Amino acid sequence: MNIYDNINVLKGVGPKTTEILNKLFIFNIMDLLLYFPRDYEVISLCRNIDNNKTNQKVIVKCRVQKIERDIRTKSGKVITTILFNSGSNYFKGKWFNQPYMKNNFRLNNTYTISGKMEQFNHELFIMNPKVLRERLPDNAGQRIIPKYTLKSGISNNSIMKLIAYLLSNIKIEENLPKSLIEKYKLLDLDTSIRTIHNPDNFKKLNQARRRLKFQELFTYSLKLLMLKRRTLNVSGMGFRIADDLIKLKNSLPYPLTKAQNKVIREILMDEKREKTMSRLVQGDVGSGKTIVALISIFNVIKNGYQACLMAPTEILAKQHFIEAEKLFESFNINIKLLTGSTGKKEKDRIKDLLKVGEIDFVVGTHALIEDDVEFKRLGIVVTDEQHRFGVMQRSKLTNKSRNVDTLVMTATPIPRTLTLCLYGDLDVSIIDELPPGRQKIETRYVSKINKDKAYNFVLSEIEKGRQAYVVCPLVQENEVLNITSVEELFNDLKNKYFKEESIKMLHGKMNSKEKEKIMEEFKTGKVKVLISTTVIEVGINVPNATVMVVENAERFGLSQLHQLRGRVGRGKYKSYCILIPDVKNDIIRRRMEIMESSNDGFFIAEQDLKIRGGGEVFGFKQHGEDEFLISDVVEDIGIFKFANIEAKRLIMSTDERDLRIKEQILDKLEKTSRFICFN
Repeated sequence: MNIYDNINVLKGVGPKTTEILNKLFIFNIMDLLLYFPRDYEVISLCRNIDNNKTNQKVIVKCRVQKIERDIRTKSGKVITTILFNSGSNYFKGKWFNQPYMKNNFRLNNTYTISGKMEQFNHELFIMNPKVLRERLPDNAGQRIIPKYTLKSGISNNSIMKLIAYLLSNIKIEENLPKSLIEKYKLLDLDTSIRTIHNPDNFKKLNQARRRLKFQELFTYSLKLLMLKRRTLNVSGMGFRIADDLIKLKNSLPYPLTKAQNKVIREILMDEKREKTMSRLVQGDVGSGKTIVALISIFNVIKNGYQACLMAPTEILAKQHFIEAEKLFESFNINIKLLTGSTGKKEKDRIKDLLKVGEIDFVVGTHALIEDDVEFKRLGIVVTDEQHRFGVMQRSKLTNKSRNVDTLVMTATPIPRTLTLCLYGDLDVSIIDELPPGRQKIETRYVSKINKDKAYNFVLSEIEKGRQAYVVCPLVQENEVLNITSVEELFNDLKNKYFKEESIKMLHGKMNSKEKEKIMEEFKTGKVKVLISTTVIEVGINVPNATVMVVENAERFGLSQLHQLRGRVGRGKYKSYCILIPDVKNDIIRRRMEIMESSNDGFFIAEQDLKIRGGGEVFGFKQHGEDEFLISDVVEDIGIFKFANIEAKRLIMSTDERDLRIKEQILDKLEKTSRFICFN
């Protein structure tokens, strides 16, 4: 059996199962091997039930002592009860409205059953126990059950059986140098894969995870370093510095900061060189990244080439388009906006004009990466909030022209300790200065019992003619997490505080037209309070909004909170951010204090990394990214650093074995780099 064989070579995988597995992105044997569990469940294997097993999931061998008569409750429910004997103790199995379950049992027969052991009125019982066909091992202890991400039509048990069958028919070859395995005391690859799918104990599971994380981060680092070396030798356009550039800068309604000028010089020098540009621009919320990107684009256009800028949302794309139209108004530059909501007739016209080169600059969303969007002479690609785009999406845009310059921008503060590891293939520019006049946002956190004060303050700002955002994590109420939802919060605030005010709700499940309409009403001041999920996190500019309230603030990463509060303080008025966390421990309190004490996004990201030691570096998962299967770049920063060091050592090595490894990886890169974007 070959790891690249189609998944349907496995016993029991017919057309229907193949279709379901394909929906899980499992197409071949390797995909299944690398379909790692999302979590694990611990089940106690016990021959004798006692009080120590309560509130645990158990598998127990037991004998049927008595099949009791069904009981009907006042509400009409039927309770079926069987008394079991396990060694020296008794417990009951109970089922609601499943009287047929007792037909599966015979008096005095022995069964292996599983379920969560509970206690009520000194009586032990399992609700809805399941009968297992497997034998209880002699050395009863614990069993660790892997839990996989599923789709309708396939069960966790089915995935487990498929993987068990596969592992019994395959030997996985080692692909890391022996020297690395010995140096870092890593498990071999075959053992690691088997263990992660079927762990005997947590010690070995952690060893397997460590090995696989090291390998993933080592390979990722190698790819970046090799691509960096390769792109250094790729010929670029070599754009001259345009004569109109000084005129454009003089036409700006405000002076650029020193940091902006420094980054513009770095980009223009990249454009001037006859090598392709690959540069990341990091800048805090409100630092003026957009104008830097537009000046870079202007220079390319004035050299006779086309440019495109891709944004993650229509709202942000439209905002960039309006800003570009104002900036380039007197320079005879043809700019168009292309998004999902652009009408078909207009969309076709824009595509035709792009193809013949009559459009100089197109701003858009995912619509730009459609196969029939073609350019005559594309010179530069800019992606804004780059972490919002998946690998395939970004690469499809970059690959629309050969030797194109690439500029990526992000307002997400990335801890400096991670930047070199994550963006080893890019030159990094940082705009670390805010333009003069940007308001410092006063941040305070209040406990839930004092939230009346927060909303009374919001009312006082509205009475002054200002507007406010209120953000919460979820669209619908979540009983498990006990988190306020947008819908619940909207109704509560409308009835309690804002009876006389215009208040609207905004969330990601709305269609584009609904969102655009509500945002337009908020921008024009028709709506005074906007209750929203984090869809307002990026790209909305309402100078009259002076208050940001964040409910359940403990549920957000600090970098995300920092970006959220950047939606206010954009006008001439004093602005405020009020955080309402559920302060359960000192860590949450410390995180809120950091938000109160600093407006420096990079400092905040570093502190969050130190305090949490893990979690999501960007405050949210990187949507669409499939770069890492098992690693978390923050949680695994220690492994990442060592993996990165070893990758650099391998790249510089002239040892014959190392050269062979590099050759193999380069060969794979040649085959896949067209579909992988490393910027």
